[in-house]
Amino acid sequence: MRWLAPDPELTGWHLSVGRLSWLAASLALVIAPHASRMPSWIPLLFALLAGWRLWRAHRGDDRPPARWLVAAIALAVLPGVYLSYGTLTGRAAGVALLTLLAGVKLVETRGLRDAYVVSYLGFFLVITNFLYEQDIATGLYMLAVVVVMTAALLALGGSPGRSPAMAVTTHLRRGAVMVAQAVPLMLALFVLFPRIPGPLWGLPRDAHAGVTGIGDDMSPGNISALSQSDAVAFRVEFQGTPPPPAERYWRGPVLDVFDGRRWSRGERPASRRPVPFERRGPPLDYEVTMEPSGARWLFALDLPAVPPPGGVMTRDLEILAGRHLRERLRFPMRSYPDYGLGADHPGTPAWVVSLPVGAHPRARALARSWREEAGAPGAVVQRALAWFAAGGFVYTLTPPLLPGDPVDDFLFGTRAGFCEHYAGAFVVLMRAAGIPARVVTGYQGGEVNPLGGYMIVRQRDAHAWTEVWIAGAGWVRVDPTAAVSPLRVQEGLDAAIPPTVGAAGLTITPAPAVTDAFRRLRQAVDAVQTRWNAWVLGYGPERQRRVLSEMGLDASSYGTLVLALTVTVALLLAALAAWLFARRGRRDPVLGAWDAFCARLARAGLPREPHEGPRAFAARVAARRPDLAAAVSAVADAYVALRYAQTERDPEILRRQVADFRL
Repeated sequence: MRWLAPDPELTGWHLSVGRLSWLAASLALVIAPHASRMPSWIPLLFALLAGWRLWRAHRGDDRPPARWLVAAIALAVLPGVYLSYGTLTGRAAGVALLTLLAGVKLVETRGLRDAYVVSYLGFFLVITNFLYEQDIATGLYMLAVVVVMTAALLALGGSPGRSPAMAVTTHLRRGAVMVAQAVPLMLALFVLFPRIPGPLWGLPRDAHAGVTGIGDDMSPGNISALSQSDAVAFRVEFQGTPPPPAERYWRGPVLDVFDGRRWSRGERPASRRPVPFERRGPPLDYEVTMEPSGARWLFALDLPAVPPPGGVMTRDLEILAGRHLRERLRFPMRSYPDYGLGADHPGTPAWVVSLPVGAHPRARALARSWREEAGAPGAVVQRALAWFAAGGFVYTLTPPLLPGDPVDDFLFGTRAGFCEHYAGAFVVLMRAAGIPARVVTGYQGGEVNPLGGYMIVRQRDAHAWTEVWIAGAGWVRVDPTAAVSPLRVQEGLDAAIPPTVGAAGLTITPAPAVTDAFRRLRQAVDAVQTRWNAWVLGYGPERQRRVLSEMGLDASSYGTLVLALTVTVALLLAALAAWLFARRGRRDPVLGAWDAFCARLARAGLPREPHEGPRAFAARVAARRPDLAAAVSAVADAYVALRYAQTERDPEILRRQVADFRL
């Protein structure tokens, strides 16, 4: 029976060193981005397995390793992954297992079907990279990897005897052409395929680990470490003119519990009803696009009027999302930069004056002396700000350690710190003077990107300030950092602490031209990334409806979408078929002349066999017709030179020889 016959594709096929090198290289490229996310032994073991298989192939040893050895290696990786991750499931452990099993499969690969399995496993590993990063750079790199892997598939079926340099360039070129031919179909599927809210499947439970941002506690050093990151925290699009830099306070967690070193949040209820406050100026309307943080905090200009849809606001005007931010979230906001929290604000109280018993004796004594001399709380606040401004304090990202009493050591010893040092110490001084006070964390500043018309707030803009309770005025924002380093609030962190380059520990400040050029480049990259986020990563049901409605299609009807998708795909395939047919009609003149020559000989009873090369065919014709030997050899040599030689030759030479050929 025909179906029992051996597959002709497998007949005579063997895994050459070249084919094996293609497989190993393509797997290495797709696994490379994961190497920095894994324990070092995992990529090292994969490299050892691939290297061992290539070494055996170079020695001409085509025998598969013993089954017991392959099974032992496969079973050994399971406890290794479990010991490294504490589980065999989840994103990180799953990718590690796939990486190691790909190496094991490469070791035992011998036949064509095994090679195809390894190649398809590589295509699957491409997807796993997008569980970690979905930016443009990752997309472009994975596109290049797909081209290489497609070339590897072509190499599996190509002739192993070709020149290695020629094979590499040819396969890469053909792989790129095949991927390019698939792009129109991919775009049609992307635009027209019906979108459903949320992902098609749940991501592993660890798929969002490792994100950083403002947390619900603060201790010396954590905000200064965060401020050394250029990662984007959120982007803002204003309906009107953005507020000046000094008013860009993005409110986040309010910290009112202090244990002597660490500030944290006390328990407080959340409400969907707006918190009452006094509006003293016009509002600002804007939209915020938060980057995934893994937390529930939403940031808005001080003072937010109402929580966004789906969010809640606490009595301290903190805004929390309804769920942890596992993906980008865009929400509208309205804020009043000029406001007042009056005496009827539910946060008014005496519970924000406590300090740890026996802690910070020097700070307590100083604050009590201010209260005795100044009297009124407002005067005490001004006395403290003046003391910071004239006390020789230094604003720095690398403050010295405070192993003893962190407040007294900072105020009367090092006098060098970042915003969390100043905010925390200021609240301690206020409470020691009997004035209710608390720490507010969030971001201060933001850079307007002229290329996109939006504002970028980065992690380096993380900031901490304070609020003090003044009778008759309510909670009043006071930023002690501004007394020490006014440039930090007025012009941003880069103005207060210029960026440096070079190895750690060096303080090499780049020239202004270099800084400006880098800023413009970063703005351009971010503008492109923002469009990518909006039109690719953010292409959900709502945006699809808007796009297709402009095209005259009803995106709410799945039947309409399926019909449009079917027609579009059919037209694209028809266009591709027509292009290929037209290309086939434009025959290679060299090949056309040779085929005409072979046809003339076939009519004379000298047909060329399918397995015969040009020179072998010419030799057989010469043996049967010695009178044609010289002419046939000349035509065959000309064809070989034009078809396979590296130098350029005129195809007209062959055409004339064929035309002059006489039987």
